[in-house]
Amino acid sequence: MLTPRFVVWMVPVAMLISGADVASSEDYPTKPIRLMVTQAPGSGMDIMARLVGRKLTDAWGQQVVVDNRPGGGGNIGGEIAAKAAPDGYTLMIVTSSTAIAHVLFEKLNYNLIKDFSPISLLATIPFVLVVHPSVAATSVKELIALAKTRPGKVLYGSSGSGSGMHFAAEIFKTMTGTDLVHVPYKGTSAVLVDVMGGRVQLAFVVVSAVLPAIKGSKVRALGVSSLKRTALVPDLPAISESIVGYEVIGWYGLVAPAGTPDEVISRLSGELAKALKTSEFREQLSRRGVEPVGTTPNDFGSFMESQIRKYRQAVRDAGMRVE
Repeated sequence: MLTPRFVVWMVPVAMLISGADVASSEDYPTKPIRLMVTQAPGSGMDIMARLVGRKLTDAWGQQVVVDNRPGGGGNIGGEIAAKAAPDGYTLMIVTSSTAIAHVLFEKLNYNLIKDFSPISLLATIPFVLVVHPSVAATSVKELIALAKTRPGKVLYGSSGSGSGMHFAAEIFKTMTGTDLVHVPYKGTSAVLVDVMGGRVQLAFVVVSAVLPAIKGSKVRALGVSSLKRTALVPDLPAISESIVGYEVIGWYGLVAPAGTPDEVISRLSGELAKALKTSEFREQLSRRGVEPVGTTPNDFGSFMESQIRKYRQAVRDAGMRVE
């Protein structure tokens, strides 16, 4: 049995321990932060991580070290981050691809929702719907009408089964009742080459990759996949202006292992919100075809859940399989 003297002695010790935890959160960060990236150096995810890391390092004076752990469809780095101590010193960049993997792969060693605490939606990436100049359509409505007269004859390219480009087209098909044929490639560049060459008729391509081809009149742009028009390509209408509710975007966000103190999450989210409002950072992102956002942790959590629901429904509707 615990003696009264022992119980009395333990109370202030417990208070001291609790106080130390609070103080630790308030002083955060006091040492370098590891930022996990599940793709190779030079990838879009890696570039975003280094831009974010530089901003946090400048603000707090603590080094943010990018840790690239590619492979396994993000499974390797994701598992490491999920199992890290929830103290704010391991963070992870997540993307639309991370959420798609959550839906497509049954044997991931982590759960994107249960094993992580959301911090902020950092930025979004719209796709541009482009067609070969020979396609007899100068608008989204004309493309839909054309596709309905040629079921199973209009080809679209993507950077692979389960890619964002694939989902953008499949959701387009479902919402318009068209029968487009998927031609998967091993990367965006190969897709764009074949759209410009007329070997496939259309594709959904991120702004940064397709803008030179649009300016050079090698492809015709019909619309952007964001819900509203974007300053990245201000002259293009949103596809949603023709297909009510259509929206399929790429995105970047930041998470921490589940159980990370709320004070740490709040500090990270607040600092990122400030960074994303600076003209310098916004310009850095815009040059890469990315739209800065910045949200509360709760809003980002809701966003991820809604994206996962959308991807899961698309998988069901299209009967998608990873090839």
